[in-house]
Amino acid sequence: MRSLKNRWLIVAVFALMALPASAEQFINILTGGTSGIYYPLGIGLSNIYSKALPNTKVSVQATKASVENLNLLEAGRGEVAITLGDALSQAWAGVADAGYAKPLRKLRGISALHANYVQIVARADSGIRTLADLKGKRVSVGAAKSGTELNARAVFAAAGLKYSDFSKVEYLPYEQSAQLLQNKQIDVTLQSAGLGSPALRDLANSVDIVIIPIPANVIAKIHDKAYIASNVPANTYKDQPQDVPTAKIENYLVTRADLSTDTVYQMTKAMYAHLDELVAAHAAAKSIKLENAIGGMPIPLHPGAEKYYREVGLIKK
Repeated sequence: MRSLKNRWLIVAVFALMALPASAEQFINILTGGTSGIYYPLGIGLSNIYSKALPNTKVSVQATKASVENLNLLEAGRGEVAITLGDALSQAWAGVADAGYAKPLRKLRGISALHANYVQIVARADSGIRTLADLKGKRVSVGAAKSGTELNARAVFAAAGLKYSDFSKVEYLPYEQSAQLLQNKQIDVTLQSAGLGSPALRDLANSVDIVIIPIPANVIAKIHDKAYIASNVPANTYKDQPQDVPTAKIENYLVTRADLSTDTVYQMTKAMYAHLDELVAAHAAAKSIKLENAIGGMPIPLHPGAEKYYREVGLIKK
């Protein structure tokens, strides 16, 4: 009898061993440079997703931001990405000059996030005060074909400026641009980032800076509805006593069409349940609001995100 029980026990053990183990899921979050805002937000999201999605390994990848993120996502080399709205609409349309060889139709939306503000910064002792003053100057416009560089092209074109009007154009990440500006190796850095960008905040704490206004009449000449007239509020940076007119562009959280409805539902739900953790990662997340989640989304929503928004009444059944 004991021998029979032992045989049954052995059979049961082998049967359990033969059951397929639940496959580990991988979520790679595509962000931006480590001195920008996308990266800390990606870290915040990774912490939220790790707790909400059991048996999931979550990673955060530093990139050149929007354009690279969307191309990587389309190629299956990431599951979630942060991007500027104009870069996203151009990816969906397949605008070659923006860095897309074809329309990226695997992209699906999760949520609007915070807004980027186009911040054109010079040293206070440079004498640069207007867009017209940029002619003949050394300008850094962000990584080539990044979301920031697309913003630079749009703003400068609307102001009647071409890259050939500058004495030198550098394609540098935020932190390096700020360092070169501090050392007077360039004259201007254009950074499209959330308010209180770490690179610009550190720069303002090291040298006196000025933010060059982008007037509303210039923004009106940009043929893209993603650009909205706004301001960098007073005291965003040290010794900045007044609001400075500029353009803002919404950022979006996006994914791929082939991610499961349940996975994207859980990610969306977890993000909105733990917005305080995103705010702790970076203050720019304070502007993420559920009521604005799908406003202006230039691509189709992922069914998982749509399921959550229907559940909370944002999308009416």
